[in-house]
Amino acid sequence: MKHLLTLCMLALCLCASAKETCPKVIPALQEWKGGSGKLALPAEGSIVIASADEAALKSVADVLAQDLKDLLGWNYTVKTGKPEKNAIYLSLTKPDKQLGEEGYVLAAGRYAGITAPARQGVFWGTRSLLQILYNEKGQLPKGVARDWPQYPNRGFMLDVGRKFFTMDFLRQYVKILSFYKLNEFQIHLNDNGFVQFFDNDWNKTYAAFRLESERFPGLTAKDGSYTKKEFTDLQRLGMEYGVNVIPEIDIPAHSLAFTHYKPEIGSDKYGMDHLDLYKEETYRFVDSLLDEYLSGEEPVFMGPDVHIGTDEYNAKEAEKFRYFTDRYLKYVEKYGKNVRMWGALRWLKGKTPVKADNVTINAWSYDWIDPNASLKDGYKIINTCDTYLYIVPAAGYYRDFLDIRWLYETWRVGKVNSREELPEGTPGLLGGMFAVWNDHCGNGISQQDVHFRTFPAAQVLAEKMWRGKNEAVSFEEFEALCKQMPEAPGINLLGRVQGEVVLPGQKEELSLNGTDSVATSLPEIGYPYAVEFEVNPDQEQNISGILFKGPHSTVYANWENKGNLAFSRDGYTFVFHAAILPAGEWTKVRIEGDYKGTTLYINGEKVERLEGRIKQFYNYTHHRKDRMYVQETLVFPMQQIGDVRNGFKGKLRNINCVRHPSF
Repeated sequence: MKHLLTLCMLALCLCASAKETCPKVIPALQEWKGGSGKLALPAEGSIVIASADEAALKSVADVLAQDLKDLLGWNYTVKTGKPEKNAIYLSLTKPDKQLGEEGYVLAAGRYAGITAPARQGVFWGTRSLLQILYNEKGQLPKGVARDWPQYPNRGFMLDVGRKFFTMDFLRQYVKILSFYKLNEFQIHLNDNGFVQFFDNDWNKTYAAFRLESERFPGLTAKDGSYTKKEFTDLQRLGMEYGVNVIPEIDIPAHSLAFTHYKPEIGSDKYGMDHLDLYKEETYRFVDSLLDEYLSGEEPVFMGPDVHIGTDEYNAKEAEKFRYFTDRYLKYVEKYGKNVRMWGALRWLKGKTPVKADNVTINAWSYDWIDPNASLKDGYKIINTCDTYLYIVPAAGYYRDFLDIRWLYETWRVGKVNSREELPEGTPGLLGGMFAVWNDHCGNGISQQDVHFRTFPAAQVLAEKMWRGKNEAVSFEEFEALCKQMPEAPGINLLGRVQGEVVLPGQKEELSLNGTDSVATSLPEIGYPYAVEFEVNPDQEQNISGILFKGPHSTVYANWENKGNLAFSRDGYTFVFHAAILPAGEWTKVRIEGDYKGTTLYINGEKVERLEGRIKQFYNYTHHRKDRMYVQETLVFPMQQIGDVRNGFKGKLRNINCVRHPSF
């Protein structure tokens, strides 16, 4: 019956005289056949699941109902049965070679229907449905879309070893990636800073492993980590949203977190960030660590894929490195996992064989991996080319932002490095992945600073890995669509301001006693912005009293009892030293923020700009000075004014957000 309905709707579209144009979504639809008119869905309605498919699609419908609430404020109930007028109907259909596991058909006529051969395809169809409803203000152009991905693996890797990202951030990112049909999220769980930034002393060099370990108490980083349950729940969330969360434990280089814990397994010859490959204790430790997360009826690493790192080991130990790599590829596989690693075998040539069957390589640098040779040897590869797809925030090398225009107009998944391009459909080329490496530990970068860089990259790479080249849409048109699209239902890490906002204290005077607060409807304000307010502190002030507070940051008055304004986020605190707020007097304050820094104006005059502070370090290995650029940025907090525990004492008035792209 459901196939007949789809065919009828298709026939309607083909017969219609006034064809609806293709709906705008990211990634763009592969095929669209427009009908006549639009389907206006009600703000209160039903999501109907085909009775035979309830077990498979109930979770899809539940997520869609919540997303409709978060994105549009709609209230939809979930039930089973037959299609209804003005309802959303979800169903499964027979296998379809073109659609595969991820493709779907979305049809709008008397109702909105999504059907696919597999659950994942139906879920991706709901992402397109949400985007169309958002862009079309609750309406669907009548017609039929057939959609499927060009490549099966479309991902993002985040280095949480060098910079901690909260579990809340990771969970939000699962939903962001899912909203754009990116289906892999690789979590790089351990890494370390560069020794030259820490007095050239390995013992002082920052290193972190982010996952709870019961076998090795004290191994887990103390400045931010994830419990086993949190990480398992993250993977479950990923499964619900169609995103494969891939844990990575990077060995035998980038392993300083392990050698800090157990110095005897570190290499005296190549640096303590290298594991010593000649010591049995090294293998006993790594065996036990991996087994902790892979063994048991309910392993912590519950997904199908596990990444073991294996990049950038010293080339003098090629044979031993190859032995180590082969050993752990086989070790992880025996737990029923597909194993991944970074490309390194071109750089570390040797005679020792390294397992290739069922192994996937991130092809990141031509110096380290020859993609054609790897494919010939039987490896599968994912394009993670450092030249085009690496973001290293504020480091001064690689890219601070990806080249979005070039990626959209020129890049292809087959462009695995600057020297060669694999043909479309090359067997073993699974897709692509972009990566964020937080090389400069302690440089002040925030989670939202990283997101400001990654979100545009996610949008364009989602487009290119799913849809491929789209001659019908110019870059300017695509960029405009990107800017109007939400991050995901209920998520606003960019701090975008939508519409007119009336803030407390904007039209009336607020009086705060240091133990009270006023809630607002605006959690935070993203780049670029300017916030103005007038402030009159009491004579007796709380020390570092909270003036404004949001989900990710805080602004203080009377910092450390010195009368200065200051702000904190991500474990960093930054102080405006150039101005003191006098007690008992009204002072007009303006704070401007962008992704490069934060500026303070007092009574209309610029008094201080926090940007561009440079730390210099001597690199004894290369006999040069290296620089670290400190990021003194602020996404302005506005969720509450004052605080019940340690708030501002005094008066505020004329609070206003005076500049923002959405205004």
